[in-house]
This record gives sequence, structure tokens and C-alpha cells, in this order.
Amino acid sequence: MITDARVLRTGFVPHEVEHRDAEVTHLTEILAPLTDGDPADTTLLLGPSGVGKTCLAKHTAQKLRQEVLDVEYQYVNCWQNFSEFRTLYRILEGLGKTIDIHRQSTPRDELFERLRTYDGPPCVVILDEADQLEDKNLLYHLHELPQFSMLLIANREQELFASADERLTSRLTGCERVRFDRYAPDELVSIMDARVRAGLEDDVISREQLRRVADAAAGDARVALSILRTAARQAHRNYEPEITDEIVDASIPRARAERHQKDVETLKPHQRTLYEIIEEHGEISPSDLYEEYKSRMDDPKTDRTVRNYLSKMDQYDVIEAEGTSRDRTYRAVSESFGNVDI
Repeated sequence: MITDARVLRTGFVPHEVEHRDAEVTHLTEILAPLTDGDPADTTLLLGPSGVGKTCLAKHTAQKLRQEVLDVEYQYVNCWQNFSEFRTLYRILEGLGKTIDIHRQSTPRDELFERLRTYDGPPCVVILDEADQLEDKNLLYHLHELPQFSMLLIANREQELFASADERLTSRLTGCERVRFDRYAPDELVSIMDARVRAGLEDDVISREQLRRVADAAAGDARVALSILRTAARQAHRNYEPEITDEIVDASIPRARAERHQKDVETLKPHQRTLYEIIEEHGEISPSDLYEEYKSRMDDPKTDRTVRNYLSKMDQYDVIEAEGTSRDRTYRAVSESFGNVDI
């Protein structure tokens, strides 16, 4: 049934990014100076989860490399590499500049110096989930290096600027922005249909079933592809000649549960503590949550930083915020998935 498993993975970058023509054109124009050896403007790619920001950034950078010999690009997921050292290390690692770097003893200034003295081709640095960075000063220093052009991916601009100093804010306020809206159901069906044609045998899933998946995904391509992948995997394991309605129905909660579990596992330590407190209480107010959090952490973050953490977790459906700012409560979303066998 599965002819090419790669195309069903969330991180797969297709040859063409569907239903994002305007965004592709905009970003291509922004990066155009690199074709003449000049730096491109720092650019913010903004929008909710699952709307194609990462896919489009990688796609455009790859197309640029195909057209221009002397251009590099490096991708860093800041959700996983949230410390300044780890982000710098990942960039240098991609450029082949980490052979003699010791993770425990090499000072941060040495990493910056290697970037500052980098004399290779112009490089596009894609920082995904850039609002997850612990120290936003990293963005300021990278912004000052003409060899590097930054694409900063985030859900919302205010969280990217949160805890940033005035120097960085003033630099980024005037930068380019590419904004993304959620996909319409028909667009999600089209995106999945392209993956099906590239990765599955003919006639194993119907258009109506893809529509059911799209409706369940609510505009989030990440969720839609997870459901499709789960359904194809289950049908393959069962030696089914096609994906049945029963498999589709069972795959919707299973894929959401798997996605949720992965998101929880990749939370930063402070976010993980907040999640555990919320899960233990079932439902908790912001003030009680913060007091409990401070009692558990040796180095608690400020109330403002914690609010930003919670907002990010809410956007990824790890937790759910209910009520207004005055009577708000938080609860763990995992309860809503029920007892799903994953």
C-alpha cells in the first residue's frame, strides 16, 4: 500500500508548495538579493501551527540553492535547540565548523567568533519556533552578521518579541513579514491528495475520506498529515487492500494522541514542569500555577515569561486556557483524547 513513506512525513518538503503561491512569491522576492551575493532582509514568517511556514521556508531556500551555486542554508528547530549554545552549535555543525568544539567547555564567545569569521557562501539561517529561544540576544547578534540572512518562524509576533531588549526590537520592527492563515478544508484535501498520489498505491483512499480527515484537522496540515500517515500505517499493518472508513475513524483520535505525546515530550524543562502541575491539578488558576511552579524550580522564570510559555503550549494544544484574563484557568488537553491505544 505504501510506495514512498517519505512523502507522508510531516517534515517532507514537496517540489511544489500548494495553496501558498503568494507567500512563495513574497519570500522569493525577499531572498532575491542573495542571487547577486548581497544579504537579504531578516524575515518573520508568522501564523498558527500547521499552516506551511516551515515547509515554505525550506522549499524556498532549497530552490534558491538549486538556482545559485554559492548559497547555503541551515535549519534549526529552536523548540528542541532552545539554548543559545545549542542553536549556535547547530548552525556551525551544518557549516562543518564544529570538529574541535567541546559541548561542555567551549565558550559561547568562541561560537560567535566562528560565525563572525565565516567566509563561505552567503547563508540563509532558518530558525523555526524562534520564540522558544531562551536568550533573544542571539537574534540581535546574528542580525548584525552580513553573511547570514535570517528567516524567523513563529506563531505570533508578540511572543517573538517578548523578553527581547530594545536593540533587537528596533532591528526587527521594520523587517519583512510573511503571514499565513489556516488552510481551508478543500486546500487540506488537495495537499493530502498530492501526498497520496506520491506515496500510496492507486485508489486506496477516497476523496470523501480525505475530506473527513480535513474536517477533523481544522485547518492544520500537521494534524491532517498525521491522521493520513496513521491510517496508511494501520491499513498496511492489517494487510488491507484499502483504507477503510473504520480505519480513518480510529486514526483521528490516535494520530492526535500521538501528536500530543510528541509535543509534550519536546517541552522545555520549565514548560514541562508547568504541564505536570496543570495535569496533576486537573484545572488551575494562573496565580496558583505560578506559585506552585516557583516552589518546584530552583531558577523560576518571571511571571511574564511563564505567561508566554503557557500561550505557546495553548497554541499547540498541549494545554487549554479557558475564561478571560481575570477568571482564566488552565487544564491539560490530554484528557480530551480519552483512552487511545497508541
